[in-house]
Amino acid sequence: MSGATTAVAYEQQTELVKDKTRGYWTKRADSFSETRHEELHSEQATYWRTEIAMNLQLKKGMRILDVGCGAGYFEAILAPFGCRITGVDLTPEMIAQGKALLKRHHIDAELLVMDAENLEFPDESFDAVITRNLTWNLPRPDKAYKEWHRVLKTGGVLLNFDAEYAKNVYRCDQSLNKAHETLSQTTLDECSMLYRMLAVSTVDRPDWDAQVLAQIGFKDIVTDTSVSDRIFPVENRFYIPDPMFSIRAVK
Repeated sequence: MSGATTAVAYEQQTELVKDKTRGYWTKRADSFSETRHEELHSEQATYWRTEIAMNLQLKKGMRILDVGCGAGYFEAILAPFGCRITGVDLTPEMIAQGKALLKRHHIDAELLVMDAENLEFPDESFDAVITRNLTWNLPRPDKAYKEWHRVLKTGGVLLNFDAEYAKNVYRCDQSLNKAHETLSQTTLDECSMLYRMLAVSTVDRPDWDAQVLAQIGFKDIVTDTSVSDRIFPVENRFYIPDPMFSIRAVK
């Protein structure tokens, strides 16, 4: 892509933002995990497997890092492929819930408490980095992208699924958001507060992401804004009205 990347006035109080984020997801961990358990036993899991397989050449022994793994959903749906998956999340309660979910489904994967912007892995550790609904709540997504590039092997693939959730609060009918229908107003207000605190909410995505990735050194960058058509073809109990996009890039 051509043109300079839009400047972002990143938060000066990054750790405060992370504390707020950690607190928000700690409160949601229990119900979030149960929803992911239900999703594993629905057609939604098949949609996700198909979407991921379209973008990654999944094979036995392939090392995948799931950043912002939450309750271990991607670990569970990718288990049949025989990949070696490591999931990391900032929130200890999410990791605890993820370990419980994987144990419940007899799935072996490593889940660790770790900051997506400060990974504790050696360079070139993974064949792929995958993430879902994470970058929208990172105070420094540019720093995270640099870290993900660092831990990818040469030729490795980054696959990021996300949406412009902050902007879509005003664009979409949020009454259709099944993921939020059981949340209290207090929790919804906390989510809105995070939107307002995060500078990434102000940029045009995924174009901004693609420009940052190119500057870092990624190549073959492809953005796809039609993901929701395949992942949410019907308005089931997992439906999210916010248009999801994917970004695929190669180191």
